[in-house]
Amino acid sequence: MAEVTLKDVRKVYAGNVEAVKGVTFDVPDGYFCVLVGPSGCGKSTLLRMIAGVETISSGEIRIGDRVVNDVEPSERDIAMVFQNYALYPHMRVYDNMAYGLRNRKTPKAEIEQRVREAARILEIEQLLDRKPRQLSGGQRQRVAMGRAIVRRPAAFLFDEPLSNLDAKLRVSTRVEIKKLQKNLGTTSVYVTHDQLEAMTLADMLVVMNAGKVDQIGAPLEVYQKPATTFVATFIGAPAMNLLKMSGAEPGLLLGNSQISSEGAIVGIRPEDLELTKAGVASGDTIALPLTVGAVERVGPESFVYGILDRGDNIIVRVPGTEAPAWGERAIALARRDKLHVFSADGSRRI
Repeated sequence: MAEVTLKDVRKVYAGNVEAVKGVTFDVPDGYFCVLVGPSGCGKSTLLRMIAGVETISSGEIRIGDRVVNDVEPSERDIAMVFQNYALYPHMRVYDNMAYGLRNRKTPKAEIEQRVREAARILEIEQLLDRKPRQLSGGQRQRVAMGRAIVRRPAAFLFDEPLSNLDAKLRVSTRVEIKKLQKNLGTTSVYVTHDQLEAMTLADMLVVMNAGKVDQIGAPLEVYQKPATTFVATFIGAPAMNLLKMSGAEPGLLLGNSQISSEGAIVGIRPEDLELTKAGVASGDTIALPLTVGAVERVGPESFVYGILDRGDNIIVRVPGTEAPAWGERAIALARRDKLHVFSADGSRRI
């Protein structure tokens, strides 16, 4: 196991296209770090640079106490799990898992012990004599993880390993990956565009946007105190409601502090709004009159999509049995202590 450290890491293509813009963070030994962000934000490029399959333009990457900028991938003491499994179709599961160890001239008895132990941990002992074509997607992904485990690396790198699985299988495999990482205690860096996957897996969340890091922190911290409007809307489903303030709306000024809201962006999570038919603002709340535009029922809860009288769209999360009818008038009550306030350009929390 080892700490993974990045210091001002950059990647520039074709001389002037900056894909990764000076990323710096430390993944402590044994932590599960998730890089999350939309497609094209640079997260997979960053992972490939840690793995060594992509050169870095500048900066420094350390795995343990070694700077690995110029170290070959095979010498970095990492194991990577890919999106497409990358199994050899002509080999048995056992041989796929043993392949890397054989290349390193590991003694046969040790290979046997490591493969059997990994298969036991992953509950795939009964699959060792099968070929990949005889396995389901979830089973193939377990084999790919088993191949990584037998290496006993300093760090695991995961490149969107669940994106090819169906929704139900993604959930169960996600739980397995988290349990496995906790049991092994191996430092892990995991890439995904799925914010729910990121929130449930991570000890440490790195939210990326357009080649840079917008926020680093524990998942709950990032959710409760997003640093930018990008983080506020990317982390959480449905996304946080954002309202642009003009300063001419006294009912939306921020409490009794006399801090002007002019030019600021105020955010409120859908679950922090209360929907009523006759709500009135008080010292602790703000009343937002709306017309119900749509209702999305998802079992125990419903999402009400409303249009405020001032023209903004807003989402309110309510219990499934309490959803109003389409076109109905209602009032969303927002508690002032649940408001999030950002600068006018959305780049910082204020």
